[in-house]
Amino acid sequence: METGTMILFFFLCLNLCNAEPFVWQAGQEIDTGGLSRASFPKGFVFGTATSAYQVEGAAKTDGRGPSIWDTFILQPGIIANNATADVSVDEYHRYKTDVELMVKMNMDAYRFSISWSRIFPKGAGQINYKGVQYYNNLINYLLKRGITPYANLYHYDLPQGLETAYGGLLNSKVVDDYAKFAEFCFKTFGDRVKYWMTFNEPRVVAALGYDNGIFAPGRCSAPFGNCTAGNSATEPYIVAHNLLLSHATAVKIYREKYQPIQKGKIGILLDFVWYEPLTNSSEDQAAAQRSRDFHIGWFLHPIVYGKYPDSMVEIVGKRLPKFTKEQYQMVKGSIDYLGVNQYTAYYMYDPKQPKQNVTGYQMDWNVGFAYARNGVPIGPKANSYWLYIVPWGLYKAVTYIKEHYGNPTMILSENGMDDPGNVTLPAGLHDTTRVNYYKSYLQNLIGAMNDGANVVGYFAWSLLDNFEWKSGYTSRFGVVYVDFTNLKRYPKMSAYWFSKLLQRH
Repeated sequence: METGTMILFFFLCLNLCNAEPFVWQAGQEIDTGGLSRASFPKGFVFGTATSAYQVEGAAKTDGRGPSIWDTFILQPGIIANNATADVSVDEYHRYKTDVELMVKMNMDAYRFSISWSRIFPKGAGQINYKGVQYYNNLINYLLKRGITPYANLYHYDLPQGLETAYGGLLNSKVVDDYAKFAEFCFKTFGDRVKYWMTFNEPRVVAALGYDNGIFAPGRCSAPFGNCTAGNSATEPYIVAHNLLLSHATAVKIYREKYQPIQKGKIGILLDFVWYEPLTNSSEDQAAAQRSRDFHIGWFLHPIVYGKYPDSMVEIVGKRLPKFTKEQYQMVKGSIDYLGVNQYTAYYMYDPKQPKQNVTGYQMDWNVGFAYARNGVPIGPKANSYWLYIVPWGLYKAVTYIKEHYGNPTMILSENGMDDPGNVTLPAGLHDTTRVNYYKSYLQNLIGAMNDGANVVGYFAWSLLDNFEWKSGYTSRFGVVYVDFTNLKRYPKMSAYWFSKLLQRH
């Protein structure tokens, strides 16, 4: 883009944020790659996604209690630049502005999460009705503006009160407390919310929180991270088991007490990196399959088949918890739809070395990661160290789920890429890499759907630049640029791209 056009684009965005009409200037072309609403089945849902801790802010406002992330980030050096989410991008006070941005992008839906500790400040017991009112206000305004709410009940943010009281997710008591929180939300919001998700990326919760300790609550064995407590050999599996039981218990309550009346649906959101064998050798093929089993299979296998993958049972052995007959029956089939968070792909290979004596979740995979083959990178790199742009990985991930897990109803519940946090206006608005990312990934999604994958929706991550966990504000995933000094919103070129892609005729 030439400098003059770039400046014009910048002022268009300024006008948009001052509530001017959301239109693309005549003479400026946006290439959707031949994609439009007509490229997708009738009723296919497009939306954006966020999480409460990353966008709401108001961490100490109106009675909200602390979560394990509020505690975790107090450790110096844990978060880039020692940033906090106390204010973040302040959607708590600016939700109407953000909903209007969704409307102008022609979005159909908004995937947000409900902060458990904003409803139950201590995780259980006393209810914070100011927090309840916030979510009522958000849901009502979404519906008023024609945006369908998709409510996720848990996005990494366990109430600190439960962590302090009994060890949080390591204790089976959490199943009952989570069920009570979930039921309160079904009862309170379910007359208007028809799409529920129990957990976002439970694998990340278990692995990053309890294997290497880089996410809250920061537990791990000494060889795997700088943690003050933890056991990487057992705790990730205990936590995952409790998460699965919490999910299944909430689904059972919803199906028995609320779904017949409210007519909604409930699912879970699982992250899935595509693991491609580095070579065609049987050893590398097996390494890639182990990786898939230990990644998405850890949660999806029990939900579809009622048991953990055979490879995990064999490798983890007695460290892997077992389901009782009653739990098996409750967990199996406990989704109406599956959310798939898909961003990237890696090459996997067999390390051809004896298994090491130290044991942990990631060590149990016994695989090697590679990011290039024969000197050719698997794809261009985004800002985040883990994010390579590999559109065909989405096709393979969705197709794998179709072929190995009975082709469940799926939504692509997260997909996106990030720029550096220090990119400034107007350069930050000129996000052609993100536009091309979305274009290529959606084209591959259509390919998977044409080959029979039952996908009914797509959510871009993220609506806004926000607090990106350990990266703080050094990473920008939004289709809307946020000036972190004053929290003003500026739609990027990718926002205009979606607006054109999703225009209704």
